[in-house]
Amino acid sequence: MLKVEDILAKKGNNVYTIDADETVYDALEDLIEKNIGALIVTDHGRHIGIFSERDYARKIILKGKSSKETRVREVMSDQLITTSPQSQVEECMEVMTKNHLRHLPVEDNFKLIGMVSIGDVVKYLIEVHEMIIEDLGHQIRDCKTDF
Repeated sequence: MLKVEDILAKKGNNVYTIDADETVYDALEDLIEKNIGALIVTDHGRHIGIFSERDYARKIILKGKSSKETRVREVMSDQLITTSPQSQVEECMEVMTKNHLRHLPVEDNFKLIGMVSIGDVVKYLIEVHEMIIEDLGHQIRDCKTDF
């Protein structure tokens, strides 16, 4: 079974955070600098939400707010849905699809140990399927040479 920990082993387990009282502009700079799509929002060391490019597009741009004046806590998604490293990749995809999430924090014993995006999941599944197809091709060739 394919597990979320397999994805993290391949992509790494960096978790980037931003304080809830930082500006949205600061969050955007972090997203660009780190080439990521979401940040975990913290308040006094506690994880209280997630801020993503989608939050910016829907809650700043379309509402006419200023990213230099608005605090992350005002526009973050405060429902922090997580998965575990032991979760099956298919379960992870189901949670992301059902909840319309592009980023899913990975938590182990109440500690954030990584983040997976829908892109990470799809890329990993494609790589796994390509390996399976290649292995089947080798098995077929081996069977033909046995005759």
